[in-house]
Amino acid sequence: MQIALLKATALFYLVGAVLYLYFIFTLTERGARVGRMFLLIGVVLHGAGFVARYFAAGYTPITSLFESLSFSAFAIVCVFLGFELRYNLRVLGAFVAPLAFFFSLVAAFLPGEVRTLAPALNSYWLPVHVMLLFFGNAVFAVAFGAAIMYLMMEKQLKRKKLGAIFKRLPSLDVLDEINYRCLTIGFPLLTLGIITGSIWAEYAWGSYWSWDPKEVWSLITWFLYAALLHGRLTVGWRGRKAAILAIAGFCAVLFTFLGVNLLLPGLHTYTNLAG
Repeated sequence: MQIALLKATALFYLVGAVLYLYFIFTLTERGARVGRMFLLIGVVLHGAGFVARYFAAGYTPITSLFESLSFSAFAIVCVFLGFELRYNLRVLGAFVAPLAFFFSLVAAFLPGEVRTLAPALNSYWLPVHVMLLFFGNAVFAVAFGAAIMYLMMEKQLKRKKLGAIFKRLPSLDVLDEINYRCLTIGFPLLTLGIITGSIWAEYAWGSYWSWDPKEVWSLITWFLYAALLHGRLTVGWRGRKAAILAIAGFCAVLFTFLGVNLLLPGLHTYTNLAG
């Protein structure tokens, strides 16, 4: 049932992403409205899938690669819809919805059987730790989309060739403000996620910090975003520089989330966490 719901969810995310792209290329408001509707239906189905898996497994389903990719897609759509409601940035859906679709699609074709929890995962700190990080990552995904749009818009303005597509994009100031708002939300979530992860590590392995590859790359990611926040608050890092650093930070997020798990074995590797 959970796999079927996730595949249906991925389909709704795909249609939503296509409709947001249609909105940009055709300047048709209806595309964005219908795209939002498909994302809303998709996220409701996604939530239903999580509830069903929770009752089937007896624990919060965020421990395997299948579950982590699925929850990441869910968090990205939730955060995007929140930002769209707050800032009316429908165009951002063309950059964020495809990422949610990709994560949910990959998850839908991974082994999704319910497993017995390993002893290290049997802690209430784990879901707190993971959810904080995943929602923080979702906020950084929105910042990534805003940063991509910023660089595209800036390039067009410098060339003085602002095509019809770019008329849908917000101003550079608005995109820079979105980048900053995401930073002020995502960075505290990342920080709290690392802190709660340390508490969980002490419970699971008897040490708050063990320099596991995942921990090291989480720290690298934290320093990247800390440097960006510090630069914005003290020396006025804005505009292009802030956009580039937001993109670099999200690349670090993706490597920490996927690259480390697949390439660098350690305590956080999903095969090591399986029961």
